[in-house]
Amino acid sequence: METKQKNNPLHGVTLENIVNHLVAYYGWEKLGELINIRCFNYDPNVKSSLSFLRKTPWARTKVELLYMKSLRDIAKAEKLKATKNNEI
Repeated sequence: METKQKNNPLHGVTLENIVNHLVAYYGWEKLGELINIRCFNYDPNVKSSLSFLRKTPWARTKVELLYMKSLRDIAKAEKLKATKNNEI
């Protein structure tokens, strides 16, 4: 029996998808500023980042929190855009 976790935004999202989303949204440079870890600042790539994040719970938590923040920011921007379009 599959349990639905509608209140868990990370349910069903892989760590690789999270890292790829953050890189697309922020870029490596900004990501390295927001979360100061070596795999984001020196020769960054997804493979090394995943390896480090899977072994380092505190860093993974920071990445997951930033991911959820980016989703909220995107939702706010879309809502604002929709509101502006309705005013025109």
